[in-house]
Amino acid sequence: MFENEYDVIVVGGGHAGSEAAAAAANMGSKTLLVTMNLQNIAQMSCNPAMGGIAKGQIVREIDALGGYSGIVSDKTAIQFKMLNKSKGPAMWSPRVQSDRMRFAEEWRLMLEQTPNLDFYQEMVSGLIVKNNKICGVKTSLGIEIKGKSVVLTNGTFLNGLIHIGEKQFGGGRAGEKASTGITEDLVKLGFDAGRMKTGTPPRVDGRSLDFSKMEDQPGDEKPDKFSFTNLTKPLKNQRSCYMTYTSNLVHDLLREGFDRSPMFNGRIQSIGPRYCPSIEDKINRFADKDRHQLFVEPEGWNTVEFYVNGFSTSLPEDVQFKALRSVVGFENVKFFRPGYAIEYDYFPPTQLKHTLETKLVEGLYFAGQINGTTGYEEAASQGLMAGMNAHLKVHEKDPFILKRNEAYIGVLVDDLITKGTEEPYRMFTSRAEYRTLLRQDNADFRLTPKSFEIGLAGKDRIKRMEEKQSKSEDFVQFFRETSFSPEVMNPILEEKNSAIVSQGDKMFKVFSRPNITLEDMRKIQEVEDYILNNDLDNEILEQVEIQVKYSGYIDKEKNNADKLNRLEGIKIPDSFDYSALKSLSNEAREKLNAIRPTTISQASRISGVSPNDISVMLVYMGR
Repeated sequence: MFENEYDVIVVGGGHAGSEAAAAAANMGSKTLLVTMNLQNIAQMSCNPAMGGIAKGQIVREIDALGGYSGIVSDKTAIQFKMLNKSKGPAMWSPRVQSDRMRFAEEWRLMLEQTPNLDFYQEMVSGLIVKNNKICGVKTSLGIEIKGKSVVLTNGTFLNGLIHIGEKQFGGGRAGEKASTGITEDLVKLGFDAGRMKTGTPPRVDGRSLDFSKMEDQPGDEKPDKFSFTNLTKPLKNQRSCYMTYTSNLVHDLLREGFDRSPMFNGRIQSIGPRYCPSIEDKINRFADKDRHQLFVEPEGWNTVEFYVNGFSTSLPEDVQFKALRSVVGFENVKFFRPGYAIEYDYFPPTQLKHTLETKLVEGLYFAGQINGTTGYEEAASQGLMAGMNAHLKVHEKDPFILKRNEAYIGVLVDDLITKGTEEPYRMFTSRAEYRTLLRQDNADFRLTPKSFEIGLAGKDRIKRMEEKQSKSEDFVQFFRETSFSPEVMNPILEEKNSAIVSQGDKMFKVFSRPNITLEDMRKIQEVEDYILNNDLDNEILEQVEIQVKYSGYIDKEKNNADKLNRLEGIKIPDSFDYSALKSLSNEAREKLNAIRPTTISQASRISGVSPNDISVMLVYMGR
C-alpha cells in the first residue's frame, strides 16, 4: 500500500501542505501527502482570492522559487488587480479573485501530475518518534507509515472547535471534522501549545442581491498575472466585485446579539487576527465609525455563491441574517451558510529553526497556521520552505534559508522564529525593512537562481529569468549611455510642465524625474526603435522604469542590507553559554537561551535584547 519508507511525509493538504508536497517531490524525494479529504486539496476556506498587500509579493516569490501557487492563481483567476499603483513600486501588490472550485481542482490536477508524489486519505492521529528523531506517522486506522522527515501543515484542524452564537461543535472547517491526537503527542514530547481563533463571513446567494445599489469594483483595464513562466496568460475577460456598506442600523441589530456572541460572553478566549477582525469586533473597537465597507466577491465564473468580505462573524445565525438584510443591496438576501469562528491549536514558532524544523525533534517540520500565521499566502510560502528543507536534510545537503533582505518569505520566517507571535501573524509591507529591494516585479531576479542551484526551479525558468534580466540591464544601460538634444527633449518636458534643459545630457538623467514616464520617453524615436528592435515586453519595460526612477533608493537599501549581512555572517556557536555573560540583562539572557539564535543579526532582532547586550556578546566572541 505504501513505500517501505518515504523521504518526506506531508500531513495536511491545504495551501502549506500542497506546496510542501510539490516542492519535496519535484526536488526528487519520495513524498506522501496524507490528508483527511482528498476532495478538498488547497481549499479556499475563507475568501476566494490570492495576493493583496505584501501577500502578492509572497505569491510572486513562491512562483520564482518554483512553487505552484502563482500558476494555479493565474489559471483560475476571474479578476486581476495591481493594488497600490498610486504609491511607489515597493508597495505595488498583485491580487486575483479566484474561482474557488477551479482553484482546488487545478491544484489537485497539478499535484497528481507531479512525479514522486503519493496520496493517502486518512487522519494522522500521532507521530512516531525515537531518540528525539521523527520516524513516521500513525493514522486513525492504526497504520504506521515510515518517513525520514515529516511536515505538519494541519491548518485549523488540530482540535478545531467551531462557534456560531451559543452553538459550538468540533470541526476543522465547515462540514469537516477536527483532527485529534497530534497535539497530545507533541505536548508529551515537550512542545508548548496554544490556542488561536479565526473567523469567516456568511456565503450568500447572488440571485438574492441587488447589485445595482452597490458600487462596481472592476479589475484592471490591462490585467497582469502572477507567474513569471509562460504557462499562463493574462485574463481577457473578468468578473466584477461590488462594494456596499454597513450602517448604524446594521450595527444596532448586531449589538442585540452581543450577549450571545462567544467572543463577548467569554466562551472564546483565544486571540483572533488583529488585521482581519470580525464585524462585531469592528463595531465594538471602532464605535465612532457609522459604517464599514463590505466587499461582495463572486466565488467563481459560473456559481451564484458570493463571499461577503468584511462581515466575518460568530454571532447567532438569526442575528447575522437580520443584520445583513439591513445592508443596502442585501434586502432580500438568502444564505448559503452563516459565518462562524473557529478555535484551533497552534505551536509558538520560536520552537523552530529557520528551516522550519523543530528544535526538539529532528526531521519534524511545521508550516502554516500551526505556526500561528493567517492567510493562504503565508501558509503556502512556509510549506514551500519546509518541503524544500525536508528534502535537503534527508539528502544531507545544506539547508535553504532566505535572509530578510532577500525575500518577504525571509522576513516572515525570521519574524516567527525570532519574535514569535501571540496573535495570528499577517504579512505587511511595513514588516519588511528592505521593501524597495523586495518588490513583486523582481522576485525572479532575487530567487530563481537560488532555487535553480538547489534543484527546484528548472532550466526553462532560469533561462527565461536570465533573458529578462539581460534585456532589462541592457535597456537601463542604453539610457545611461545615450544622449539627447534640447530640441528633441524640451517639447516633451514642456508638455509635462517639467523644467526644460539648455543643453544635451544623458537620457537617464531626465527619465529619472518623478513626472517623466517611459511613455514620455517613447516619444523619442531612438527609444521607440530600441524597444521594437529588441522585442521588449511589458514585464521588461516596467522593470526598466523602476530601475531608472528608483536607482538612488535601491542603491541606498543595498548598502543597508550589506551592513545587515555583515552581522548575519557572525555565527553564534550552538554551544554558546549565555549564563557566562554576567553583563547581559536578565531578560536578554532568558530570551537568548529560549530562542538560541544562530547569528548576531538574529539575536539583535529578539524583543528584549538591547544594543548593549549585542555589544557584550561581540566582545565575548572576540569581535
